[in-house]
Amino acid sequence: MKQWYESLFENYAEQYEKECYTQGTSGECDFIEREIHYDKSVKILDIGCGTGRHSIELTQRGYRVTGIDLSQSMLAKAKEKAETLSLTIDFRQCDARKLPFAQEFELAIMLCGGGVWPDGNG
Repeated sequence: MKQWYESLFENYAEQYEKECYTQGTSGECDFIEREIHYDKSVKILDIGCGTGRHSIELTQRGYRVTGIDLSQSMLAKAKEKAETLSLTIDFRQCDARKLPFAQEFELAIMLCGGGVWPDGNG
């Protein structure tokens, strides 16, 4: 039986792209780049990558990114977007509570502008 959080994003990928909080991707990636001093050798893990907005933007800027998410439908959208842009990004279905990595990344990001629930609480 699925947990509530596993079902939450099953049919959300298309709507997610329209949410107002997804519009700050470029600025958020500008911040990340400044923090890592524009070092393109930094390998980045995007935890809870959703539809891949940060993974894709950072890959377009020349970084090596692996994106993980629990939602298969969100990952499918991320892969579709990356493919449309001819980008190769390692997107994997993975539970962020049980990461299968050990010292493979210099930076892990977890950016979610969608932390506010429909009732306004988050």
